[in-house]
Amino acid sequence: MPGTTIGTSLNYGYPGQVSRSGDEISRTFAVKKDTNNIKFGMPVVLNEDGTVQLFGSGHTADKFSGVAMRRVKSALVWPAQNFGEYRPEEAIDVLERGSIMVEVVKGTPKPGATVYIYNDGTTFGFSAEEDSGKTVKTDAVRWASGKDANNVAELTIVTRVGV
Repeated sequence: MPGTTIGTSLNYGYPGQVSRSGDEISRTFAVKKDTNNIKFGMPVVLNEDGTVQLFGSGHTADKFSGVAMRRVKSALVWPAQNFGEYRPEEAIDVLERGSIMVEVVKGTPKPGATVYIYNDGTTFGFSAEEDSGKTVKTDAVRWASGKDANNVAELTIVTRVGV
């Protein structure tokens, strides 16, 4: 879903925006207490207690549970509306299967190519190329497009992940 804001053209859309609704499977969870905020379009893992958190150090491909979806929240629920993120203990919508827009932190995606989850300790997200020690290969996800000028691309979770 392309869009425009003051001074920025969002050719492929916004990170976390579901791009094709025909095959969307999503669920709502709580963000784990005392963990990092999860920005729209970031990879998440499902914990044993039913909460989710940002996919980070020590997580493996089998723990990948989906992508944080972009949702508009009410001012009564989310007082600081300038941040596109979920905070600890908030409800989060997670795409478990389907297509979604994400920010590409490294590489140039090609349709059908492998998606890597990127984590260098400070930068989290998705990569189009392997980077030893910083990426985890995902077998359930494929790139569906190249990236635009804002490094936003579409990826498709082919096989349902999570629960």
